Amino acid sequence: MNSLIPPSTTGLVFSQAARRHWATALFLGLTLLLGACATAPPSTTELTPSPATAPLPENKDTPVDAEQAVINPQEPVLPLKPRSNLGLTPPTDVWERIRRGFAMPDLDSDLVRNREQWYSGRPDYMLRMTERSRPYLFHVVEELERRNMPTELALLPFIESAFNPQAVSSAKAAGMWQFMPATGKFFDLKQNLFRDDRRDVLESTRAALDYLQKLYGMFGDWHLALAAYNWGEGSVSRALARNKAQGKPLTYSDLNMPNETRYYVPKLQAVKNIVAQPEAFNTQLPLIQNHPYFKSVPIERDIDVAIAVKLAAVSLEDFKALNPSMNRPVILAAGTPQILLPWDNAKIFERNLQAHANRPLATWTAWQAPRTMKLEDIAQQLDMPIDQLRAVNGIPPRMMITSGSTLLVHRKGRLDNDVSEHLADNGQLGLAPEVVLKRIAVKARKGDTLASLAARYGVSETNMIAWNSLKANARVATGQSLTVLVPSQGSRRVSRSTPNKPATKAPAPKHKQANKANKPKNQR
Repeated sequence: MNSLIPPSTTGLVFSQAARRHWATALFLGLTLLLGACATAPPSTTELTPSPATAPLPENKDTPVDAEQAVINPQEPVLPLKPRSNLGLTPPTDVWERIRRGFAMPDLDSDLVRNREQWYSGRPDYMLRMTERSRPYLFHVVEELERRNMPTELALLPFIESAFNPQAVSSAKAAGMWQFMPATGKFFDLKQNLFRDDRRDVLESTRAALDYLQKLYGMFGDWHLALAAYNWGEGSVSRALARNKAQGKPLTYSDLNMPNETRYYVPKLQAVKNIVAQPEAFNTQLPLIQNHPYFKSVPIERDIDVAIAVKLAAVSLEDFKALNPSMNRPVILAAGTPQILLPWDNAKIFERNLQAHANRPLATWTAWQAPRTMKLEDIAQQLDMPIDQLRAVNGIPPRMMITSGSTLLVHRKGRLDNDVSEHLADNGQLGLAPEVVLKRIAVKARKGDTLASLAARYGVSETNMIAWNSLKANARVATGQSLTVLVPSQGSRRVSRSTPNKPATKAPAPKHKQANKANKPKNQR
């Protein structure tokens, strides 16, 4: 070891070869050199921390090759901070990169063994699920490393949604991170007529990691933070308080919790173990290269999805996989300033879009209903086939459009402008059942008047006069037969909910406190 320690360098000027030799020696022997100054030298196991206990690196840049390092002898050499990937070559695939960033304590229990058997016993399902993660996994890992968070969390969408951004649970949690509507709003995920950011790749990942960081700050333990992500922070806090009052341990495994939450961390641990050693579980992980899959491209004009797909030379399926938050045939630049495209196709799109600069890009725009209207009347006013108007806006039969609602309509005539930012961000569709009236005959009782009859049947006195061709202030004789129009029984039925029902009309559900929000994949 002493041969690695050069004489004093004060006032000396090294040759290039000497500098390179010293750089190499310093890089290889620095940890041992620092240990020589302590009372006892470090053990060799400390040079490469285990994935489970390694501290998160503060700088994820690729390590400098010692042979290429140039040391200025006139500048002080600062000791390097220990890193979990010290001396390792850059990972060739995302799976290895994830393994190097493991930083949570392992959970070892019978439930973990149970879930290991479940996943490893379904190799086809595992392969489909991991293949589905291909477009998203690199971005998730990048964001985790940027925040110095454990890379095990990149595996959480496998548990939540099998990495399906279009997944919707029975409790209306949506996206690959499974956000409930109210929690999505809390973390600034837009949910309107034109987009649902709970499904957006960039925005949902940002919100999920924000939420997980918040939960870790509350509980100081990743297992408890994950339990709260599934069950709700209030539920976990109350369970911890009960354990504390009873003198019980305050760990994840010791809490009294629903089965879904009890299995939640064991499922993540099982997937982590399989990713760590796939060969031990007879599992094949598809090769996912350690480089970006997609690129963000700015959008400055409204553009039809069909035209965007054509200009980018991608399939509609691939486009929707990267832009799952968009649920209409047009992309509104004011509300969606960027789209994601496969890396090489992004350049193709930008080139073709520039060539398309002076040509129309959108055939759809937005229109607001000035009052509550029948769809037939709107179709006639806008000169648009009613079936197409109904289909593109997801409107069921026998429903009226309420005042202020936003509809997607053909872009023509006076409706030939890009949609405003306010409408793009706040457009909602309100529906009300059509009122179908039926004619009934009623007999006036002694003392009845037109006003009393109108009040009895919930109609106006003016309508009573019109329906019966009477004069104003006409008297009604006892036993006189009168016509009244009342809503039919069918029109009183509550309409089925639609995807476009305004979020403000629905009761605000809790996040994953509701156990239904996180049903296992095979129960969703």
